[in-house]
Amino acid sequence: MQRRYIMAEAIIKTEKLTKSFADNLAVDRLNLDIRKGELYGLVGPDGAGKSTTMRLLTGIMDATSGNAWVAGRSILTDGESIKEKIGYMSQRFGLYEDLTVMENIIFYADIYEVPGEERPARIERLLGFSNLTPFKDRLAGKLSGGMKQKLGLACALVHTPEVLFLDEPTNGVDPVSRRDFWRILYGLLREGVTIMVSTAYLDEAERCTRIGLMHKGKILIEDVPKNVRSSLHHPMIEVWSDDARSSLDLIKNMGGVAGVSLYGDRLHITIEGKVPAAQIVDSLKRLGVDVKDFRDILPSLEDVFISMVE
Repeated sequence: MQRRYIMAEAIIKTEKLTKSFADNLAVDRLNLDIRKGELYGLVGPDGAGKSTTMRLLTGIMDATSGNAWVAGRSILTDGESIKEKIGYMSQRFGLYEDLTVMENIIFYADIYEVPGEERPARIERLLGFSNLTPFKDRLAGKLSGGMKQKLGLACALVHTPEVLFLDEPTNGVDPVSRRDFWRILYGLLREGVTIMVSTAYLDEAERCTRIGLMHKGKILIEDVPKNVRSSLHHPMIEVWSDDARSSLDLIKNMGGVAGVSLYGDRLHITIEGKVPAAQIVDSLKRLGVDVKDFRDILPSLEDVFISMVE
């Protein structure tokens, strides 16, 4: 029943979408159903296939096989008309650094043929919600990284798209600008814009309404972030140790340990079965691991991803 509901409401849908480059299978028979009004996160490391998926869905790149529909239009037969319905911001968005903020927005309004009578109010709104009004006469090349990203977003929104594709939009952006950028996205979400964002930042994935963890062109798991974190089905402890890195291989082969990953001077240890945490810690100490302290924790998205990849 739930499956039929998603299918009926899907604004982005793929069926066995595949893209290969010679012997490299970048996107492997991908099936997605993204509902109108969702903020969907495509999450994974570099090389997972996120950017290629975005380029296929935006009609920039041809699929090897399979099909996809965006706003009811097929990428195989309606690739050009899809572009009227979407906004797309690539990792290196094509701003013109020798043009001002205002000139860049006007340039994209020309490309998308935004009617002249609609432009003043629309551009004023875009400048306002991106906090770029005080900088409208500044050259784009003189903006900070975070401000360039917000200008890129304003340009992608100038024609009021139904679906917004953002390919790692906050990569290399400072934490404050990342927060501001996500505030803007939530505002768009409230207005009914469907957003698909790719990111390698797992903390950002927590902000999405639904996520798909992607690895080697496939979705490993797809759900709301809370359910993805709960999917590990094993208790986990966090252990502080000065020799955490050197102990890693030793711990992997311990009895009762389902997995272990390193976070600076901390180890996240996934416990197998019903082995008590104190027993694991005692075993670590007997092996010579300098345990400073430990605590029970809930798995993070990174823990889940590492566990699935391993």
